[in-house]
Amino acid sequence: MSSQLVCQYLEGISSEALEKYQHLIKGYIKRRYGIYALYKRDKLYYVGLASNLRNRLKHHLKDRHSNKWDRFSVYLVLNDEHMKELESLFLRIFMPKGNKQKGKFRRAENIKKRFRKDVSQYQKIELNDVFGDSEKTRNIQTEIASQGRIPIMKKYVKRRGFRIRMDYKGKRYTAKIKRNGQIRFKGATFNSPSLAAASVLKRAANGWYWWKYQRSPGEWVRIDEMRG
Repeated sequence: MSSQLVCQYLEGISSEALEKYQHLIKGYIKRRYGIYALYKRDKLYYVGLASNLRNRLKHHLKDRHSNKWDRFSVYLVLNDEHMKELESLFLRIFMPKGNKQKGKFRRAENIKKRFRKDVSQYQKIELNDVFGDSEKTRNIQTEIASQGRIPIMKKYVKRRGFRIRMDYKGKRYTAKIKRNGQIRFKGATFNSPSLAAASVLKRAANGWYWWKYQRSPGEWVRIDEMRG
C-alpha cells in the first residue's frame, strides 16, 4: 500500500477570511506543513510551500504580493519529505506570474538530450530505408543496441528467457528475451522492446504495444500487461 501524501486540503477561500475567521483557520493550518496557491480572480498567481501555512499566508497580505491575490488554497501533508520537490513540480508545470524562480530538481535526470539523440537515430533508419541503405540501417541498430543501458525487460524475467512475437503487414516476427533482459532479434540485441519493434516497423514504435508474450498456453497478450 502506498503512503498518503495529502492529508487535508482547503480550496478557493477568500483572502478576507484570513482576518475575519483567523481563529478557525489557525486551528486548521497553524504549524502545519503544506503547499499553498494564491489566486487572482480564479487565475493562479503564486505557488509556495511552508512549515507554518497560516503565518506565511498572513505575511503575503502585506509583502510584495499584497493586493495581487484574493483567494487561496492549501494542501496539508504529513511531513516535509517531498515538499521542495512538489513545489518545484508545480512551478515548472504552471509557471505562476508571482514566482520569480523556476523549480529545480536536485537529483532528477533531464532526458531531453537522450530523446533528441534517439529521435535522430530513428530518423536515420527511416531515411536509409527510403534509399535502400540496409547496411547503414543495421549499423545504426547495432549502435542503439550497444548503448550500455540496463535492459528494460530484466525485471520481468524470472528464471529463464521467453519468446515474444508481433504481427505486422501479414507477417509474424519472433524474438527472444534473454535472462539478462536483452531482446535478441535477427542477430541484433536490443535493450528495450520499443527499439526491437522499431527495427521491424522502420520507424519509432511503442514496443509494449506491438510485442506479445504467451501468458498461458495459446493466450498471447501484449507485453504491456506485465507492467500491471
